[in-house]
Amino acid sequence: MDRIKVGIVGGTGYTGVELLRLLARHPHAQLVAITSRKEAGMPVADMFPSLRGHTDVRFTTPDAAPLADCDVVFFATPHGVAMQQARDLLAADVRVIDLAADFRLRDTATFAHWYGMPHACPDLLAQAAYGLPELNRDAIRAARLVANPGCYPTTIQIGFAPLLRAGGLVDTGHLIAACASGVSGAGRKAELGLLFAEASDNFKAYGVTGHRHGPEIDQELRRIAGLADDDTTLRCLFTPHLAPMIRGMHSTLYARLTAAGQQADLQALYETAYRGETFVDVLPAGSAPDTRSVRGANVLRVAVHKPAPDTAMILVVQDNLTKGAAGQAVQNMNLLFDLPETAGLEIPALLP
Repeated sequence: MDRIKVGIVGGTGYTGVELLRLLARHPHAQLVAITSRKEAGMPVADMFPSLRGHTDVRFTTPDAAPLADCDVVFFATPHGVAMQQARDLLAADVRVIDLAADFRLRDTATFAHWYGMPHACPDLLAQAAYGLPELNRDAIRAARLVANPGCYPTTIQIGFAPLLRAGGLVDTGHLIAACASGVSGAGRKAELGLLFAEASDNFKAYGVTGHRHGPEIDQELRRIAGLADDDTTLRCLFTPHLAPMIRGMHSTLYARLTAAGQQADLQALYETAYRGETFVDVLPAGSAPDTRSVRGANVLRVAVHKPAPDTAMILVVQDNLTKGAAGQAVQNMNLLFDLPETAGLEIPALLP
């Protein structure tokens, strides 16, 4: 088949360079445009020496970039950018994958509350497929607009999905997610709390009074459980933490088991749920995954525990920049163009 012509809006941040790294080795993709107003004219490899010899593309201004000639455009931009440009691209028969939050939340009032801006194209929300392939593959294949999930929501949904889909195994009003991410999750920016002397040798919670991934998590867990969007019987108490590492994410999830759940074989439940899923690795019983086992790889590793008769504990790790962002976006692109889902993503983790 002809190579897929790819454009990237943004691309100077950590998610952008991760996307470039993966696309540079993709057998069916050709990067034809990447935008940056500030860096227009600069070779991508000058900003990211890790890509020397892998791409000769230069940054261009958004106005000069041939985005309408692309087959797919990724938005590796701050929230609010994709929704300003998506309509024109879709009209030009370009497929759009947004790595920000513009099309994740179905309720526009919720979006405005958490992201501080009105939604620019609410009519497109019904067209957007939520891009978590392991849970929403058919909808993604049929879509032209994909909302790439948040990094924390990815681990939480994969972790809770088998319990919720089984029905009747857990009390959905008492789900807990204690999650930690490396500092790259905050983006490539100068900020006091992200300085080496502040983040290194330190561990702290943040967003404890509410985090904007919270509504996304609840919305999608309701969908997984077969509940209506306005059903308040499901609630996930989510607390993010900043870990003193560059990349990686660890989520510890708890659910209160019902009488039926206490009798269930949870290990078998998870192994069956993710059998055949290349990018979800259910570890043997008793395991405890670590973040370095997924560094640079598009994979989640999951361990299932039952620390008390009425409690399920699920441990999930991923690379927040790969499966948590750019790798998942490439996985979605593969689905959109009927490619093997693993194309360009069969990369083992980096160790040490």
